[in-house]
Order: sequence, then structure tokens, then C-alpha cells
Amino acid sequence: MPTDLEIAKEIFDYVDARQEALLETLRTLVRMPSENTPPTGGELACQQYCADVLRSQGYAVDVYSPDEVAGMREHPLFRPGRDYRNRPNVAGRLPGAGGGRSLILSGHIDTVPRGTLPWTRDPFGGGRDGNRLYGRGANDMKGGIATNLFVAAAVREFALPLRGTLTIESVVDEEFGGVNGTLAGRLRGHLADAAVLAEPSFLRVCPAQRGGRTAHLTFQVPATGILSAGLETGVAGQVAWFLSRVPDFAKLRQATAPRHPLYAALENPVPVSVLKIYTGPWGPGEPMTTAATCQVELCWQTMPGEERDAIDAQFRDWLRGVVDSRPELFPVAPRVSFPIEWLPAAVTDGSSPLVRDFAACAREAVGAEPVIAGIEGPCDLFLFNQAFGIPALLWGVRGGNTHAADEYVEVDSVIAAAKTLLLFVYRWCM
Repeated sequence: MPTDLEIAKEIFDYVDARQEALLETLRTLVRMPSENTPPTGGELACQQYCADVLRSQGYAVDVYSPDEVAGMREHPLFRPGRDYRNRPNVAGRLPGAGGGRSLILSGHIDTVPRGTLPWTRDPFGGGRDGNRLYGRGANDMKGGIATNLFVAAAVREFALPLRGTLTIESVVDEEFGGVNGTLAGRLRGHLADAAVLAEPSFLRVCPAQRGGRTAHLTFQVPATGILSAGLETGVAGQVAWFLSRVPDFAKLRQATAPRHPLYAALENPVPVSVLKIYTGPWGPGEPMTTAATCQVELCWQTMPGEERDAIDAQFRDWLRGVVDSRPELFPVAPRVSFPIEWLPAAVTDGSSPLVRDFAACAREAVGAEPVIAGIEGPCDLFLFNQAFGIPALLWGVRGGNTHAADEYVEVDSVIAAAKTLLLFVYRWCM
């Protein structure tokens, strides 16, 4: 009977010999747009492909609509207002022989839209240039979905003797603060002793996520035209003053937010960012006049242990101070809305068997001590460990331009991610 080290080498050789099959799966996914455009989305073709791959390997496949799952609409984490027509979740289940630990490999198939960004590559071409494979979602997170599907096939083809049940799922509607797809999977009954989410962690073992809060602020002054005697700058004075004070809010967040050890390496663990500024249509077809309204999108990130009500109160107190300090600029206070539901920070105990065992597999597969840290953005990890008590971590590929033009994934990281994940599935479920 082969030793554990011998099996590990066989696993790594197996992945090396089938690199092109793994990359072809990734290219196929990238070439199928699956953009999330709330409240709708276009994930159907990719989900049908994922279901077909899992069926072909003998998995019991469950294809279902998130909003039809019992208990969804009553659950406190359910996000209303999304349309799930032709947006199914997919889960493939491979029962173990019994007596082993169960595992979920989870990932979201939706991507942000291509948008109007200046792409120089075909966003749905899957073209490769050296170590980079380009396309919308290549890094976030079709590289991870492709890795999960590859592992699904490898477990069957390599005949790994698993005692614990393995579930591989592809969920919809994670982008733009969505968690309904992931929530539906848990309420559907797809549960396990642990979960690995295929976010692009840059080959770091990430047992934590930052939280996120996004606010839309609408600044407004009376419309006066360009020949009026007053308010010559329109809304610009309000916006300029607000933007000049944003660094104060950033300093307040840094001074008051708890610093979690998994984010100790970051100079600023709770950044505040201005994402968008919008005053209206542009071009010669529009009248030349001072802007009377302006919308600003502000986003700030949070640490484990912070609560939404306290964070919102801190923001509103700061904003009130900004307005009150210049009353002549603000005949009307800016309106505030929160377009994306609160996404809390979350952490899985770094000393847990999941983190310890996964790090050991990464060390062998990558050939170096893996970094164990929290990922920089919010995602749906919190739903596993906070809402359902399932220890979870993030593991995935390395790339760049995520959510931007010319998004890419580094090919060698896809191979390394697959080696690590396949070895971990074998050891965790054996």
C-alpha cells in the first residue's frame, strides 16, 4: 500500500500531466459570460456546463433556483429584490464510504459586468499571453471554479478512496453584496464538516474576510443655471468640502477599529475609498450649466468583531460634523442610502484542524511556507462560519486587474491551487 507521501507525489504528477485539461476548463468558463447585473444575471450557460461536468463524473447533481429553497425568504440573511429566473445553483455530491470528514468546495460563478472599461483584450476570449490568461472573471473566480471542477474529475479518475462526502457547488449572485446563492445552498441541506471557498487568495490560506459597507450620498443645491447671481459653483462646493474631509473619516476608522492579527501586516486594515463620483450626462448634446446634484459612492471596510449599527452610527456622526461645519454650503443635507446589504467581517480560528491541515497541504504542493492571512475584501465566507457553524477558509489563484479591464489569472497559480486542493480533499475526506 502506498504511503501518504507517495500518494502526494502521484497527485502532483497527475495534475502536472493534465494541466491543459484544467486550462481548457478555465478557458471554456471565461468564454461563457456570466455577468451579474442586479437584479438579474446571466449565469445559466456556465451553470449548465458545471452541472454537465459533475454528472459526467458520477456526482449526484442538484440544480435548483435559490428563491425556491424552503426557508429562504424567511431567513434573516436573505436579500430581497433579486430575480433568479434562469439563474440556478448547482451542487454535485459524491458520497464517501463512511467514517470520514465531509467537505464542501464552493465558488460563485457570477462575475461583475464587463462595463465600459477600456479593454485591450477580448473580455470573453480566454486568450493567453505567457503566464497570463485573460478574461472577465478569469481571476474572480472562474480560476477557482475551474480548479474545483478539475478536482471533481480527478477524485473519480484518480480513484481517491474518500470516506467523507465531497460536495462541489457553484452558486450564483455573490457579486454586489449578494449572499442568496450561498445561503440557499446551506438551507438546501448541502452542509459539511468544513468548506473551502475558491476566492482568488493569491495562494494564501485565508481563514478571514474583511467586512464591507457601501454608502451612496446624493448632494443637491437648487438648480440655477449659469447666469444666476448665486451658487455659481452649483453642487461642486459641497462635494469638494466632503471629499476634503474623507481623510478624516479614514483616520477615525484606523483609530477606532480593532486590528485583527490576521490583518497585522496591512498598513491600513480598514481603508475608506471613494469609488464613484457622478453629476450627470456628458457631451455636447447636454446643456452647459452648473451641476445641481452629485452622487458619490463611498466604501469602507471593517474588521472582525465590528457591528453594523455601531459602524453606521460612527459614519453618520462624522457626516453630520462635515455638514454642520459648513452650513453655508449645505442648504440641504446630503441624502444617504446603502445600496448593498451589510457584509460583516468573519474569521475561522487559525488553530482549527481545517486551517492547520490545509496549510500543510499548501506547503507541500507549493514548496514554500504558505502565508496565512485575512483576505482584503468582503465575500460570503461569513455565511458558512457565522450563520451555519461550518469552519471555512478561502484558497485560490493569483492574478490581477480584478473587476477592472484586462482581468487575468496567472496560469502557474491555477496549477498550484489545483495540486493543493486535490491533496487536501484526499487527506481531509480519507
